[in-house]
Amino acid sequence: MSTLPDVRGAPPGVRTLGDADALSHLDSVIDTSGLPAPVHEPLAIGLRRRLFTLEVRWQFPLAVYLLSRVLYLMVALADTVRPGVVFLKTLYAWDGHWYAQLAVHGYPNHVVAGGWSTLGFFPLYSIAMWTTGELTGLPYFYAGLLVSLVTGATATVLIARLAQRWWGNAHTTRRAVLFFCVFPGSIVFSMDYTEGLLLTLIAGCLLALEDRRWLLAGLLAGLSTAVGPVAVAIIPACALATVPELRRATGTAGRRVLQTLRPLLAPALAPLGILAFGGYLWVHTGTPFATFVAQHDAWHEHSSPFALAFDAYHLVAQVLAFHSFAHPSIDLNLVSGLAGTVFLGWGLLHLWRSRALVPAPALAWTGGVALLTVTSDNVPPNPRMLLCAFPLLLAVAARLQGAAYRRLIFTSSCLLVGMSLLAFAGNSPRP
Repeated sequence: MSTLPDVRGAPPGVRTLGDADALSHLDSVIDTSGLPAPVHEPLAIGLRRRLFTLEVRWQFPLAVYLLSRVLYLMVALADTVRPGVVFLKTLYAWDGHWYAQLAVHGYPNHVVAGGWSTLGFFPLYSIAMWTTGELTGLPYFYAGLLVSLVTGATATVLIARLAQRWWGNAHTTRRAVLFFCVFPGSIVFSMDYTEGLLLTLIAGCLLALEDRRWLLAGLLAGLSTAVGPVAVAIIPACALATVPELRRATGTAGRRVLQTLRPLLAPALAPLGILAFGGYLWVHTGTPFATFVAQHDAWHEHSSPFALAFDAYHLVAQVLAFHSFAHPSIDLNLVSGLAGTVFLGWGLLHLWRSRALVPAPALAWTGGVALLTVTSDNVPPNPRMLLCAFPLLLAVAARLQGAAYRRLIFTSSCLLVGMSLLAFAGNSPRP
């Protein structure tokens, strides 16, 4: 039988073991024996590869994602045995409450001095929540959960496609998808949180950049910057994607000029969401920075190069002041953030070692998210932020094999259950 077409990251004519096993299984269900050899061999290869690609792109990612949602549902139900824990409230706790309030009441027309308000949150997720609620008749917090579940699934499928492109190996793609779905931060796909929508737009943008579909990439990036402030990391990623295109451009006349300028659509459109939101706030409240004022005053959010050092200082002080398990005084968010920092450094190391396979825009996105979270006083590298930096999760899963990978999945699954029980209780740590 002829060898398969070249796989990205493998020498010509070489198949990975995972691909060979899957394709040999498909051989047994595809009967081409009645066709002449010059016809049936290329046909069989093409059909087998097509079926295999569909399985990797859709069936496996969706199956793993759905199973992970069942696991989260079981954890949430188990947590309701604790006094005072109501199942439905666990689904729209924390930020979910504010997104539902934003869907119902919108933004106030002035900055609430020193007080909490919906001004602290970007609009696109709540717009999707409101639209889904109006179309389905569901209460807004249920509509938001539906948005999270569906966009979590689309994000998983798109991220699986990225992993398949980067490593060109179906076995590696499966490992990456499994780790992504059981990573503790993926709890937010089962709550009223924005990450499903955000990662769908970001993964779609990275795919469009790889396909040189500049307008689509710019529109997706522009929408993402209306979801949350972390999305600004996609702007330099889009800009970086245009560099090789501009280098290849030659000549200055007519059609060539248009071809040269077309890649600039992506970085030009990328900030559209945050600029539109700022313009709205300027008209509505009198300042384009109303959301940042609200975050700073009410949530005490600001950036500092010493943010992690302050977290470490506060954690040590709390440990030294600890007296009794009956009255715990240790903030688990600090523990989560500092442990996440260690994982972030480890993951970035694996991602750097995979830089020959992972495109520059994905590296830039991950680096931007890492920079934003390590300098944030309120949102350190917790599991939710690490989930946003998904290329490093894929790199870790791709590079670890055998017993090391099994330990990774076991540890992640245990953290998933333990941290989810604490988060669903509505106390600490935050998702």
